Amino acid sequence: LSAARARDADIVILDTAGRLQTKKNLMQEVAKIARVAGKLVEGAPHEVLLVLDATTGQNAISQARAFSEACNVTGIVMAKLDGTAKGGIVVAIAKRFGIPIVYVGTGEGFEDLASFDARLFAQGLLR
Repeated sequence: LSAARARDADIVILDTAGRLQTKKNLMQEVAKIARVAGKLVEGAPHEVLLVLDATTGQNAISQARAFSEACNVTGIVMAKLDGTAKGGIVVAIAKRFGIPIVYVGTGEGFEDLASFDARLFAQGLLR
């Protein structure tokens, strides 16, 4: 964050990939990252996206709970919707935790990331 500030960056993306909700020390790191960002930049972090894997199933609920407790999750990205998984658990998570679904991923490229469309998602669940 300090380097980004020195370079006058408008946007900084911090990727905390690989954090398992069962690893307490790693979840504490996530909370610390959010605290440090808030000290360095007023109002930071401005956006915290929880990326869930469509193949995860019911375990995604405990992931959402743990990450929501560690930091203020502002949106969900449902990834890996290009396979056979439908990711229906994301609807329950959005409702239970009050976190909006903002993006869906259907591949590995930037062009494979799309804004969440509830109608299209529901149609995909019914296929």
